[in-house]
Amino acid sequence: MRSGADRVLVVGGGHNGLVASILAARTGARVTLLEAADHLGGASVGSRVFAGHPVRLSRYSYLVSLMPQQLIDELGIDLTLLSRDVSSYTPYRRDGVPGGLLVERKPGPATSASFRALTGSDREFQAWQQFYAECAQMARVLAPALSGPMRTRSQVREAVVAAAGPQLWTDIFETPLGVGITRRFDDDLVRGVVATDGLIGTHTSLFDESLLANRCFLYHLIGRGTGEWLVPMGGMGAVAEALTARAVEVGVQIVTGARVVSAGEDTDGVRAATADGRDFAADVLLAAVAPMTVQQWLGRPAARPVGAQLKINMLLDRLPRLASGVDPAVAFAGTTHLEEGFDQLEAAYRDSAAGRISSPLPGEVYCHSLTDPSILNGHSGATLTLFGLHTPDALFREDPETARAQAAEAALAALQLHLAEPLTDCLARDANGRLCLDVASPLDVEASVGMPGGNIFHGDLSWPWLDDEVDPTPAQRFGTQVPGCTKILLAGAGTVRGGGVSGLGGAAAVDTLRAGRPTG
Repeated sequence: MRSGADRVLVVGGGHNGLVASILAARTGARVTLLEAADHLGGASVGSRVFAGHPVRLSRYSYLVSLMPQQLIDELGIDLTLLSRDVSSYTPYRRDGVPGGLLVERKPGPATSASFRALTGSDREFQAWQQFYAECAQMARVLAPALSGPMRTRSQVREAVVAAAGPQLWTDIFETPLGVGITRRFDDDLVRGVVATDGLIGTHTSLFDESLLANRCFLYHLIGRGTGEWLVPMGGMGAVAEALTARAVEVGVQIVTGARVVSAGEDTDGVRAATADGRDFAADVLLAAVAPMTVQQWLGRPAARPVGAQLKINMLLDRLPRLASGVDPAVAFAGTTHLEEGFDQLEAAYRDSAAGRISSPLPGEVYCHSLTDPSILNGHSGATLTLFGLHTPDALFREDPETARAQAAEAALAALQLHLAEPLTDCLARDANGRLCLDVASPLDVEASVGMPGGNIFHGDLSWPWLDDEVDPTPAQRFGTQVPGCTKILLAGAGTVRGGGVSGLGGAAAVDTLRAGRPTG
């Protein structure tokens, strides 16, 4: 390792911290990994959530899109990723008649017919095909730019325009996402289905000039060069377990129950102190935690990120029947969009910005166990995972218990609107006779896995490039810089290209070390 970093301290034992630890150890460094919890895996851990049932759920994270196969191979882990035949299903009612918009993973006649039934023509499906063909071209050229040294904005623009055309560049990178969507599509429901990829985990209007929704949309569409979201066999816990086993195998010293409360650096290296009075020293520190947490270690003020998603895990004895009559095994195999028309999404944002929880709450749900029955461990039913949108952490701070219950009721109401039977008739019960519903607000995510504000991206997502005028340091070139530091690097989702379950943040930190001693 040309940086001379013989001793590497990694703080944070989620998937990014494990990735950083493995890659650093493989360079020959002596690696110590500190984790505040009594176990590794962070938000990717699998657990038996419901008493009396052997089902293993990932409480917070669910699918894999952004982790490149090249990184999986470099880590040397055995990870099986499965495709879903259905991309999405969106139930609706028009003139009181239930229906559903089906989008296959590879759209064919069934998808075409579904669009025609919704809109009465082929125009929306043609617009859909055109838009996502352009997005696919963008994904092919941008996915490689998520690893290695960052390209400049001009280089990214040149590649995207050459592959997908100038209009897509404008729609994704220069004007609010809502502008491009409403220009390309006429139907409110179709517009909403497109828009949701710009909102998961993000609290913003589709017309906000900050383009936060655009950045979220981008990362949802470019993973692995295809944008396809894959199901890890064994659940997300299988990812954490594979990484943990590999870290042990390559000699990483793992210390759990070590919550870092301060850190600093000097000419001799770095040091970190834990809440129970222990001190750790190394040549460099790779921080696989939120940037706000690093600033707190350093005694600096930092703004708290906004988390904005409600998560509900369910265990069912059987999947519920839908009012549209579609096979539940089709409707829930991909992403099932609930009350996510374009206007509904904007109205829910306005409600949340005004301090209210929309009801019914827009959200989406899917069934992991349809693609990967192994997580059931013999249970004969099914799992459902629901994400409610526009539920910022501020809504839960005054009265967390009441707000959580209200948000869960509003989210489940969006599902019940499209069912042909009561959801409660299908839910399993745990060993204590309670319905198998596990509800987590952003505050619960913060308390459980240490993500400030419950923000699953550790902060606002960044564009995956360098500004053209920057003469970058190694840390800037890989998106890992902590301002004012030379030996402490970001290594988590808060790196410039680290959002999502990707491992890219941990890999970027080690790439920085390989490139040379980072400078602030």
